[in-house]
Amino acid sequence: MDIAIETHELSKQYRNQAKDHPAVYDLNLEIPEGQMYGLVGPDGAGKTTTIRILSTIMKQTLGSARVAGYDVLSEAEKARLHIGYMPQAYSLYPDLTVMENLDFFADIHAIPAARRESRIAELMAFTRLGQFKNRTHRKLSGGMRKKLALACALVHEPSVLLLDEPTTGVDPVSRRELWLMLGEVVEQGVAVLVSTPYMDEAERCHKVGIIYEGTMLVSGSPEELESRLPFRILEVKAKPRRLMRQVISEMDSILQWRPVGDRLRLAVKDVERVQSDLQTRLSNAGADIKIMRQAKLTMEDVFVYQVKKQRGGK
Repeated sequence: MDIAIETHELSKQYRNQAKDHPAVYDLNLEIPEGQMYGLVGPDGAGKTTTIRILSTIMKQTLGSARVAGYDVLSEAEKARLHIGYMPQAYSLYPDLTVMENLDFFADIHAIPAARRESRIAELMAFTRLGQFKNRTHRKLSGGMRKKLALACALVHEPSVLLLDEPTTGVDPVSRRELWLMLGEVVEQGVAVLVSTPYMDEAERCHKVGIIYEGTMLVSGSPEELESRLPFRILEVKAKPRRLMRQVISEMDSILQWRPVGDRLRLAVKDVERVQSDLQTRLSNAGADIKIMRQAKLTMEDVFVYQVKKQRGGK
């Protein structure tokens, strides 16, 4: 497979930033055609800055980046012909209808008249916005606005799609529909780089990079990253909740723990030994054990571990 997105020691330093805290520092990426790469991190991690550089709307301070084989600095105009870009904020015209917005973006990208009608019809079917073609953007729901933005980013049939937190503020049903659409885009051979703060979305990507304070902490497939964790997860639910927390906090064999819903996820080296010990301690303390079982590792476990490691275990 050809490499669609490539960066080498990419860095961005804003003027008002301390020199030891750049927005992006020495970022290396290699994303082939037909692959979805998730850039995961909290607000301020450097996700948006990275995508803006790759989309050619921002210049890096150091390092290099190539998109669709073109350097984003010296060959920006050529690179843009192959890039579909969907920013985090709504970028469409609120007083234009769905059809008018698509026509406008088709004009920007100089889609030939012979192709324009069929391409817009394909995107209407793809996003299921056909029945809303005469509705203005401002009257669309949040989910439909995102679908329209995706359609506009795809109107010129790019080989690279850059998405900055595309599902932020979207209801769960629309969020799921957007990810199904992205899956279809990838199947067509498009390289997709998507930033997200949601760990469950990271599980959907072929590869994931966790970025924190401008630095890439780790990169690989979700399965690879989860398998590298130096612990396993024991899931526990017991009542009273305060008693459960007290017993767990007194056990040195539990590396760390965090609440998820009405239960706790415990990071442990030896699941069977800790489970037996914990069960005895909780029972002796008079706790009512509802759940105690080994649970699947997730990207959230990877993220929490990597960030704590970066912070020096604090």
